[in-house]
Amino acid sequence: MAPEGRKILIGLFLVSILCGIAGFYYEMSILKVCFYLFGIFFLFSLNFFRDPHRITPQGDNLLIAPADGKVVLIKEIEDEAVGNAKQISIFLNVFNVHSNKMPVDGIVESVDYKKGKFKAAFDHSASDVNEQAIVVLSRGNVKIKIKQIAGLIARRIYCYAEVGSAVKPGERFGFIMFGSRTDLIVPFNSVVNVKVGDKVTGGKTVVGQLTK
Repeated sequence: MAPEGRKILIGLFLVSILCGIAGFYYEMSILKVCFYLFGIFFLFSLNFFRDPHRITPQGDNLLIAPADGKVVLIKEIEDEAVGNAKQISIFLNVFNVHSNKMPVDGIVESVDYKKGKFKAAFDHSASDVNEQAIVVLSRGNVKIKIKQIAGLIARRIYCYAEVGSAVKPGERFGFIMFGSRTDLIVPFNSVVNVKVGDKVTGGKTVVGQLTK
C-alpha cells in the first residue's frame, strides 16, 4: 500500500468499526448508516492507495510510463527546458494506481512546484494552468521533464525527487491524490511507441525510446 494513504485508511477503518459496534449494540440506525458509508469509503481508499511492485523493462534509452492510465494526448511542443519536444499526457482516473515512476535514468536537475487551478485532468489546458510539480532530469545534454498535475478532485501532490540525486527507470518518486494527469516531455527526435487511447502501466509500459 502507498504510505501516503496510511492515515486515511487507519482513520476510516477505526471510524467504521466504532460506528458498527455502537450502531448494532445500541440499535441506532444513524450509526449503522455511518458504518456502511465509512466502510464503502474505506474499501474505495484501500483500492485507490494500492501500490503494486512492478518489474521495469531493462534496455538502453527506453522511455518507461511514469504513471498508470490512458494516453490522452501526444503532441509537439516547444519546452523551455527540453527544447523542441514531444509531450505524452496520461490521464489517471480514480481507479488507477496513483504512484509516479521515473521514466529513465538520469540526474534530477530541478524540482519546481507551481500553484494553479484544479480543472478536470482530461482537459488539455490542465497541463499549463493546473497546480503541478515539475521534475527535470538530465542525461548529459538531453533533458526529460515529468509533470505531476492535479485534477478536479486531486488536491495534494507528493513529489520526493531531490535535486542532484541519481534516479533509475521505474523508481518511485511521487504520488497524486485522487484523479490526475502526468505529462512526459521528451526530445523531439524520441521514438514514441504509444498512441492516444492506449492504456499504460507506470514503471512497466515502454512508451518510447530516446535516440542516441
